[in-house]
Amino acid sequence: MWDFFEGGAEGERTVGDNRRAFGRVTLRPRVLVDVSRCDTAVEVLGARLRTPVGVAPTAYHRLAHPDGEVATARGAGAAGALFVVSIYASRTLEDVAAAATSPWWLQLYWLRRRDVLADLVARAAAAGCGAVVLTVDAPRLGRRHRDARNGFALGPGIRAANLDPAVTASAHLPAAGRSALAAHAVEAVDPSVTWSDLAWLRARSDLPLVLKGVLTAEDAALAVDHSADALVVSNHGGRQLDRTPATLDALAEVVAAVGGAIPVLLDGGVRGGTDAFAALALGARAVLLGRPALWGLAAGGAAGVAGVLDLATEELAHTMALAGRPDLASIDGSAVRLRAEAR
Repeated sequence: MWDFFEGGAEGERTVGDNRRAFGRVTLRPRVLVDVSRCDTAVEVLGARLRTPVGVAPTAYHRLAHPDGEVATARGAGAAGALFVVSIYASRTLEDVAAAATSPWWLQLYWLRRRDVLADLVARAAAAGCGAVVLTVDAPRLGRRHRDARNGFALGPGIRAANLDPAVTASAHLPAAGRSALAAHAVEAVDPSVTWSDLAWLRARSDLPLVLKGVLTAEDAALAVDHSADALVVSNHGGRQLDRTPATLDALAEVVAAVGGAIPVLLDGGVRGGTDAFAALALGARAVLLGRPALWGLAAGGAAGVAGVLDLATEELAHTMALAGRPDLASIDGSAVRLRAEAR
């Protein structure tokens, strides 16, 4: 389970690059600014949040804690943070919605079974979901050597609670030298999807559509042309294509390409409030934590998730005060400088 959550694709270079990119950021503090109150509140797609640090979509939270995504929802709510729920959540959308006290979105992979996608989107809207997040960087699963070495498969007590068991049956079949999740992805995920297919998804729901996994200016511009409501700059935490750019390195060109037309979020490598400050300065509206939220969940359930998010938000407010930036609107490109290499 540790390898499943912690590991990345192939040589895991991108996993490390995500962190190293933040090491190249230096801060340019301004002085004699009134920072008696530092406001971390932000609005994203009409949702008002107490913090720009949210929870990224990750699968099967019950692998980390018995309460799974229900505990994560409670923790995010206690912190006033966004929670993006995975299509492979191990608790039902309805249970997550009942526990949530802050905005939550639903993440999707494009399954071959479009009827399943349509049903999920309808259920999410009925349960109070705020947006649909389509992951676009996974036409097939990345080559995750840790999972293959472990013959990783889901045990009988963990399943994708929002999908028919028949859709995910292959994810439960272990085999030496092979990831059962990779085998499931080959069966279940449609690799033929293109930009033109987004109209089908749009026709099924009025929920805002967020595209997750964009790393280039070309795709960012296409996303705007195809009426995406927001983007997440993401390389899947280094778990898909190794040697892609670190998300922080890709952020500037994506932000420039959208030209303020839609908000841009970021995940990958964010480990605290100072990292969040750097991403906000380079144009992100908000950041999402993947692995850190899972570590909090494993250590302390809902309280652990809230603790991780609160700590990151407190670090962000502390950095804002010492950098002379009392609100998120004042965090801009002048607040940072990028070194060529991390020290």
